[in-house]
Formats: sequence, structure tokens, C-alpha cells
Amino acid sequence: MQAQAGLRRGDRVAVWLEARAETVVACLAGAQAGAAFVPVHAGLKPQQVLHVLSDAQPALLITSRARYAQLSAAGLRAGSLPVWCVDDADWLQRLTPMAPPTGPLLDGDLAAILYTSGSTGRPKGVVLSHRNMVAGALSVASYLGNTADDTLLAVLPLSFDAGFSQLTTAFSVGAKVVLMNYLLPRDVLKAIDEHQVTGLTAVPPLYIQLTQAKWPQATGAHGEEGAQASGRSLRYFANTGGRMPRATLDALRQRWPQAKPFLMYGLTEAFRSTYLPPDQVDQRPDSIGKAIPNAEVLVLREDGTECAADEPGELVHRGPLVAQGYWNDPEKTAERFRPLPAGLRAPGLVLPEIAVFSGDTVRRDAEGFLYFVGRRDEMIKTSGYRVSPTEVEEVLYATGLVGECAAFGVEHASLGQAIQVVATPPAGADVLDTDALLAQCRQRLPAYMVPAGVHAAAGSLPRNPNGKIDRKRLASDWAGSAARSTT
Repeated sequence: MQAQAGLRRGDRVAVWLEARAETVVACLAGAQAGAAFVPVHAGLKPQQVLHVLSDAQPALLITSRARYAQLSAAGLRAGSLPVWCVDDADWLQRLTPMAPPTGPLLDGDLAAILYTSGSTGRPKGVVLSHRNMVAGALSVASYLGNTADDTLLAVLPLSFDAGFSQLTTAFSVGAKVVLMNYLLPRDVLKAIDEHQVTGLTAVPPLYIQLTQAKWPQATGAHGEEGAQASGRSLRYFANTGGRMPRATLDALRQRWPQAKPFLMYGLTEAFRSTYLPPDQVDQRPDSIGKAIPNAEVLVLREDGTECAADEPGELVHRGPLVAQGYWNDPEKTAERFRPLPAGLRAPGLVLPEIAVFSGDTVRRDAEGFLYFVGRRDEMIKTSGYRVSPTEVEEVLYATGLVGECAAFGVEHASLGQAIQVVATPPAGADVLDTDALLAQCRQRLPAYMVPAGVHAAAGSLPRNPNGKIDRKRLASDWAGSAARSTT
């Protein structure tokens, strides 16, 4: 690739394709040539893609003719960027021979830039080294127990750290990966059976949809239908991108009793941070566990000292999985990637160690297990209290009266913020019973955490590019609707 594309070490190769073999080949070829691959979410609109291209300034874009036409119509000037289209018969030949970069390629060199979903603004590019990618793959494969006998179903976007991790984790042990651009939850269930998938990693909204879908029946040993619910091949299922609602977890374990649940927590800036071993799920199903192998997770106060047991603080991750900062953004990098406080290191060390300060509030119990409280920028400040929206949502899901839901704070003259909820009806129901839901909230929550209002939504709630429910967008839409209703 390097010789034919004129790549130099440190150049970027952007790849805008759906999950397909060409996407994987293009990304890994770019890394082998000494460039950094930039997988662009397949579902982004052309203008969003142009923002990524403008920020990353790639030396090459690999896409399809149809997608390239969309970019041209959106304003990409012809000739401004070399473009290879996978529809062209000779595109694969251009990748060979794979010329190594001029000079040595080190494990600390640039390997990838993954753009975050941009829930707090435009997407930021998280810079990952070869060491970051390999250390993450080996760590995850070790605690999931992956082997060459595994088949992983990649349903998460390959532009998402946990999505690309399905590739690197599998390849590190010689396992198989099935790529999927799923349309409906039932398609995921069918793919698990068709390919005899042993490992599935997904975000909570997809798992919620799976539990509400009509499950296909597996075929028995002699060809009979309905022998057992599908998914018998699964060895484990894992979550990422948010806390799994207890009701959803219970439903999945009932459906897949043979599969071990791994409850995980991670952030793109450190790839993966914690996991809860399956043998701890019954004791502490709300926990995000402890640090993954080859990482240390600290819970710190604002002054940099460690929190006491059950005292909320910021999750700080140190170790070889910490990314190299945000691409071309020194200000935001300085906010999130900061020197580890001196008191937490040996006194004779002179050079600083950079850790990632997650912005997430967690607490650690007396046995060392961590619990997610909420993101600092999403915490609801009401009646003098700080309320985690995920804690409210957990109660809403436990009622069984919602399909999907999101809680958020809106400005209020006397409370500071009032808690509002947007929710969909549960599976099999056409109408959301808001009165019954609020009655349940009053029974299960302290008064200051009871939502001020519940608003019914039709269909699935909006998601950001990584598949998480877009709480920011819902809050913005609600504020806009409220403003219009008062004019």
C-alpha cells in the first residue's frame, strides 16, 4: 500500500465502509504500511464524514463508489484527496506488495485514530498506538478466555473501540469473526445460530431489543423444530457502553443459561478498563467489577487523593492501554490526559506518568469492586442533590412498564433541574402507561429522584453512532419542544 499510495509513516488512511472484509483488509493494510487507519462509522451522514476527513487530514480514503458519490454531492472536491473504491477490480492489487515504512516501526507509533460519538460536541479523534491495540487485545482475550475455537459475532461498528476489539481480540488467538450489519434484533439471533457464535459483545440497547424480540427456535439433533431457544452455541455474552439493566440481564441469563455474562466498562480513551467476572454476577449484578489485566483503576477526589470505600470519585485509568491523546486537539487532551498525582507514584520518579481521567463518577466498595454512578456532564442537579440518570433508568426498567427509556435534567426555576423521562411502551403494548410508571417511581425512588414528567415516544429511541441511546439529543429535543409550546 505504501509504495502505491505514496504513504509515509504517520499518514492517515480513512476507511468509510460498512462492516465487510474489505474494511478489515484496508485498516490492517494501512497499519502495516506505517500509517494510521481511521475507520469512519458507516452510518454517518456525508457532512459528518467530511468533518472527520477535515480533522484527520488523511492521505488516502478507501470507500465505495456509492459512498464517494455522496461525499462529492456534499462538497468533497474532486482531486482534493486520493480515493480508492473497493468496487474497482484492481483495488486489492494496489495493496500489494505491502511495503514496510521507511525506518523502524515501533510499538509506540501511531496505529489508529478512533472518533468518539461526539455526545458533548463534534467527534474527537482518539489516537491509539500499536502498543495500545495489542495490549488491549491480549488483556481482553485473557479474561474472556478466548481461543482459536471461538467464533465472535461483530455487531458493533468497527469505528467503535469495542467493535474493532472484536477483530483484534479474535486475531490475537486465531479465532473467527463474523461481520454483521444487523437490521433487526431477530437477525442477530439468527446469525448466532447460523454461525454457531460463541462470543457476543453488544451495548445495552441492543440487548434490551433482543430480550423483547420474538426468538427463533433452534433445530434439534434430528432436525425437529423448537428443540430449544436459539443461542445454544454461546459461551459468553458481554456488555459495553453503559450499565446493563438488571431486568435485561436476568432475561438474557434465562434465555442463555449456558453462557457466562461479562459486565464490562470502558472508554475509547483507554479502550477497556474493568470487568465483572461471571462468578460475581449473582452477588453484585450492578458492579462494573475490577480493573482488567495489565491496568490499574483509581478512584480519586478532585485534589488527586484516593477516595475512601463507597465515596464517589472520578475513575482514573493508568497503564499501557491509555491512549495517546486527542488528534490535533491539545486543549481537550490536556483536560482528559493528565499526569498521575505525585503522591500515587514512587517519590524518586522524575518523569510524569500520563493517566486518563475519565470524567465518570464511580465508587469502590470495601472489597474493591467498582460501581458506575454517572458521567459528570450528565449528572442531574435537582433540589440540592446530584442524581445519576442511569440510576433512575434502572428503576424504570425494573418496573417492566417500559421498552426503552432515557432520563435527563432540564432547567427548573426552583429545583435547579427537573428530571424528565422519555420512554417507549414495553414489548407487546401499544401505549405507555405513564400514570402507572410514575406511581411505581414514587414507590421505588426517594422524592427528589421521582421524574417530573414521563413522555411517550413511538418506535426506538434515537442512538448515537456507537449504538447508545442518545440522551443528549433527547434532552435537546425536549427543550426545543418545551420552548415552542410556550411561544
